Amino acid sequence: MHDLDTFIAGLPKAELHLHIEGSLEPEQMFAFARRNGVAIPFASVEEVRAAYEFSNLQDFLDIYYAGADVLRTKEDFHDLALAYFERVAQDGVVHAEIFFDPQTHTHRGIPFGVVANGLLAGMEAAEARLGITSKLILCFLRHLDEEDAFKTLTQAQPWLDRIAGVGLDSSELGHPPAKFERVFAAAAAMGLKRVAHAGEEGPPEYVAEALDLLAIDRLDHGNRSLEDSALVARLARSSMTLTVCPLSNVKLCNVASVDAHPIDRMLQLGLRATVNSDDPAYFGGYVADNYRAIARGRDLSRRDLVTLARNSFLGSFLSDDEVAVHLARVDAYAEEHA
Repeated sequence: MHDLDTFIAGLPKAELHLHIEGSLEPEQMFAFARRNGVAIPFASVEEVRAAYEFSNLQDFLDIYYAGADVLRTKEDFHDLALAYFERVAQDGVVHAEIFFDPQTHTHRGIPFGVVANGLLAGMEAAEARLGITSKLILCFLRHLDEEDAFKTLTQAQPWLDRIAGVGLDSSELGHPPAKFERVFAAAAAMGLKRVAHAGEEGPPEYVAEALDLLAIDRLDHGNRSLEDSALVARLARSSMTLTVCPLSNVKLCNVASVDAHPIDRMLQLGLRATVNSDDPAYFGGYVADNYRAIARGRDLSRRDLVTLARNSFLGSFLSDDEVAVHLARVDAYAEEHA
């Protein structure tokens, strides 16, 4: 293995932008379909992978929602989560804060509890077997209305002691953060953290709305913030964490290539950027694959990579004491491999 690959794989890191349904590998899709007697519109694993050529976010979402249909039971969600953690254990991930989309499942007649209990069981198994800690973030689908989001928040009540926060994902264009101002205020009143996808395909104004109207604690993606220097200065000044997903940006045609990715510019501008995989089964790689791609594509130094890893813990929803322990481990690793 190349020395850089070894360094990246061993670098302790957190993943802060991962849609657990987006970790559904084609092999799992077929296995769950067989287990649950669900018909899928693909004849083979190869045919599924061939369909992963997207020209925009909506192209991806159409396949993403079709794939999620094979998830039916608590066992499915447990197995999906545990498989993700088993993969990223090899990537140096020691903590993950994962998104799930309950409306994708409740609209298919799958009870909220089946989804939540399955994922939480998988997370508990991962901590026991692999030592990876994790938190769960409930995302509202922004192409649906706020009333539906409120309904989902109500359904989540029995599990809120095990859900760290709420997020906002799905089709960004035409669905500004302002659409969900009231439900985010309700979540804040319940003590939940708030995150939101903004500035992936949507304009910088969506990022400003997420800050001002949703009072987010963390910004998912945020690439297009770079188009507004005042917004960049604001994000830097507030130490707002950006959960950047390089391979996703390229796969969805938001960035021309890894070689053109702005991750290093973000760091130079003082932004607390992090590296994440988004929907790794669909976008060509898990978190270490993203680190490797940008390290080579943007000629990042080991110091840059360490900064990105440190940022992943600084931007997490862990306690200050827990963050301090992780940062010490990152620094010790960096010193050992200087």
